[in-house]
Amino acid sequence: MDYDRLTAVMRRLALEAGARIMEFYGAPGVAVRAKDDESPVTAADEAADALISAGLREAFPDVPLVTEEQADTHAQELDTFLIVDPLDGTKEFVKRRGDFTVNIAYVEHGLPVRGVVYAPARKRLFYTTATGRAMEETGAHDPGAAGETREIAVAHPDNAALRVVASQSHRDAETDAYIARYEVADTRSAGSSLKFCLVATGEADLYPRLGRTMEWDTAAGHAVLAGAGGAVVRFDDHTPLTYGKPGFANPFFIAHAPGVELASS
Repeated sequence: MDYDRLTAVMRRLALEAGARIMEFYGAPGVAVRAKDDESPVTAADEAADALISAGLREAFPDVPLVTEEQADTHAQELDTFLIVDPLDGTKEFVKRRGDFTVNIAYVEHGLPVRGVVYAPARKRLFYTTATGRAMEETGAHDPGAAGETREIAVAHPDNAALRVVASQSHRDAETDAYIARYEVADTRSAGSSLKFCLVATGEADLYPRLGRTMEWDTAAGHAVLAGAGGAVVRFDDHTPLTYGKPGFANPFFIAHAPGVELASS
């Protein structure tokens, strides 16, 4: 893989898709329908998916592509592939809460090694460089010209005063019970893959997810967090979370900064 080209293409497509999504976000009356798995989908999801998929297939025709909005891509058995969630956090999008993202990632031998997470309503853009380091880009977010970037890194956690981030739409009693096993100084809610990025920037130390997710929900944020020095592990045995699993479904997991003393499952 040409990682320089991959970084440029993923960044550009994420920004272009984000701009397309914001056209729908600013329009009245977003129509929502339920997919076969009862998850919500809008025209914004589909428009962003069409844009990203076309761009990736043109740039990398020999690399398999998995995308949430195309069910025919979900039956593949892969260990190296591109994976897309064109609008992660559809519920946040529909409720106009802003915490939705465009996610594009490259998985190599079962691990997400490069990725981009763009939150167009929050104007935050995170991605891995060609060397795998995680960056946040500020400025105009011009698809044709990169702006100023800063390298991001996880914090050195204080296990007596951890900062926890949890799902805004999917937090439940089981998650709260697990968080209660830690000494927590602050807990905040966030939507979509932004939770990974908050750990990656050092704004949080721990993100537990005790609920259903798919690989397209997590791969890009996982790549950004790994590039910032963090880790994502399975909830049950604390081994690394891997990708290309049957059906592209994830087990429960924990995203964290190194140094967090993980509670047993």
